[in-house]
Amino acid sequence: MKFNYASAALLIIDVQNDFCPAGALAVKDGDEVIQPLNRAAALFSEYGAKVIATQDWHPGDHVSFASSHPGRNPGDVMELPGVKEQVLWPDHCIAGTAGADIHGKLDLSHVHMILRKGFRRELDSYSAFFENDKKTSTGLGGMLADLGIKNLFLGGLALDYCVFYSAVDAVRLGYKTAVLTDAVRGVDIPAGSAEKALQALEKAGVSLINSADPEFGIGLKH
Repeated sequence: MKFNYASAALLIIDVQNDFCPAGALAVKDGDEVIQPLNRAAALFSEYGAKVIATQDWHPGDHVSFASSHPGRNPGDVMELPGVKEQVLWPDHCIAGTAGADIHGKLDLSHVHMILRKGFRRELDSYSAFFENDKKTSTGLGGMLADLGIKNLFLGGLALDYCVFYSAVDAVRLGYKTAVLTDAVRGVDIPAGSAEKALQALEKAGVSLINSADPEFGIGLKH
């Protein structure tokens, strides 16, 4: 994936305590994305590329929580206004709680901005670009356009939800997009969704690369 570092950005998606081991919605080995993301962020920063992190930031009675729907359980899928399929989750990433905090081992010294999403009670937000109604913007696209960003690299949690939808939206918006395969993990709900996500990303035109590949670093220098 050839690109110019001046027009590149790294998106670090939702590396929060509740998505890491022992969290309320723990992704298996979720904390293993931290080391490659720290390495990638340092490289991006060194060569002048932007680094942006996202953070789920839900109210306590958020519509995506199974607890907000009597008789429903985590993992259930239901239709909501403007959203045909909403997976219901355990309560997680509630604004202001330790679970919503970005994991302490993620090095934020290279991060230029943290974008909070999912703060509207009646609307979830998997993608860093749009809420789940697929039309309410988070504002990220406008900011990247103002910065002249054309190439996006994504890593974080979880592969089969927030990383996936962010990458697909990035392609749809015209960005040359790559996912760092060593810097993502899937929640895999339902079973097999993580592997299906990788296949769907490739089909959508997303490059799948490893941040440890020497060519990754070389690309940033040209």
